Amino acid sequence: MPMSHKTPPDDPVVTAELVKRHGLTEEEFERIKKILGREPNFTELGIFSVMWSEHCSYKNSRKELKKFPTAGRNILVKAGEENAGVVDIGDGWAVAFKMESHNHPSAIEPFQGAATGVGGIIRDIFTMGARPEFCLNSLRFGPITENCRGGRVGRAGDTPATTEDRQKQ
Repeated sequence: MPMSHKTPPDDPVVTAELVKRHGLTEEEFERIKKILGREPNFTELGIFSVMWSEHCSYKNSRKELKKFPTAGRNILVKAGEENAGVVDIGDGWAVAFKMESHNHPSAIEPFQGAATGVGGIIRDIFTMGARPEFCLNSLRFGPITENCRGGRVGRAGDTPATTEDRQKQ
């Protein structure tokens, strides 16, 4: 039975465009309505959007991550079971591997967002009792055929012209 709720009078109306801007698909929106037994209000839409985001739920990368091996004689801790996967490399040595597999705020703040991702990787390696020896941060926006302009990453949504204009300032 749906719970009664009151939508604050100043809440925006939940429209298809608002659902899209929250990063939810039509199918996800239908699922939300089924779960709630009614249309969500603006706050509820935001909560579902965050909790079902790539960052929190791996909604896009989960199927790809399942392709990695998680069992074998050398696997001490399988990927996804703890903070990092651990592989026995022989002679009493093990290696902890961690990959930042989901989107952190790189599209909004490329440099700070990338640092957040690498920080999470290092944290997860430490929590396994290991120490980081190597880090690789590969950050790419746009087509692989397009070169970086002036050594800087543009802002999300920039066109080549707006990026070049900002670099001249």
